[in-house]
Amino acid sequence: MKIIAHRGLSSRFPELTEAAFRAALELPIHGIETDVRLTKCGEVVNIHDPIVDRVSDGRGRVSRLDLETLLDLNFGSKEAPQKVLTLNNLLDILEDYPDKHLYIETKHPMRYAIMLEEEVTKILKYRGLMQDPHIHIISFALPAISRMERLAPEIDRIHLRRSWERWGNPKDLRCGSPTGLGLSIERAKMDPKLIGIKGMPTYLFTVDKQKDMLWARDQGVDMLATNYPDHAAELLKAQSKPAMYANAHGKEE
Repeated sequence: MKIIAHRGLSSRFPELTEAAFRAALELPIHGIETDVRLTKCGEVVNIHDPIVDRVSDGRGRVSRLDLETLLDLNFGSKEAPQKVLTLNNLLDILEDYPDKHLYIETKHPMRYAIMLEEEVTKILKYRGLMQDPHIHIISFALPAISRMERLAPEIDRIHLRRSWERWGNPKDLRCGSPTGLGLSIERAKMDPKLIGIKGMPTYLFTVDKQKDMLWARDQGVDMLATNYPDHAAELLKAQSKPAMYANAHGKEE
């Protein structure tokens, strides 16, 4: 099972900052997950919320702020300040970790709609990453998945299903030909048959309890997003160790 650091090592460092990403990338895990939005000036930045109030010392909506203004804000702590990262900044960091994977979640709804996927694609194209298997696009928005199929058909596309879809979309109708499907740990435990449905790999979010990590592994989950990737790596490594002793019938003793 592939462990993915949700917003970096967000349990120990401010989410989506260089400190959180670098700490996660040093772990023996598969990769990291980020959330991206567009600024007023068209920059793709790593910010989860539509407003910056929770994650910085500033205020305002990301789509109404320019990059220069965002760079003046502190996204860390007073003791360890952190600047906002653009997607290009994060891709620069990843050059130091060529074996790690990046899961880019495009956040919707937003005022610029289609422009977000267009700008992400421009960045990937400029950097020669349009066919890189280490890059994955994920989104809760079906139109975003459809746009990425058109803009970058070689890039892995994972549709994250919302909890309400078990009522609003019971037949799991999709557009954009996703290459993988996302599922919350809560919905997965309610309906385990959704894991691996239609032969597609499953991206499970956001799994922070150890018992749920082991349950996900036993259910055959492909990708596990967690705020505790360090704990997940240790737990799954420990649980995968072969038995030290076995009797003649192959049972552990």
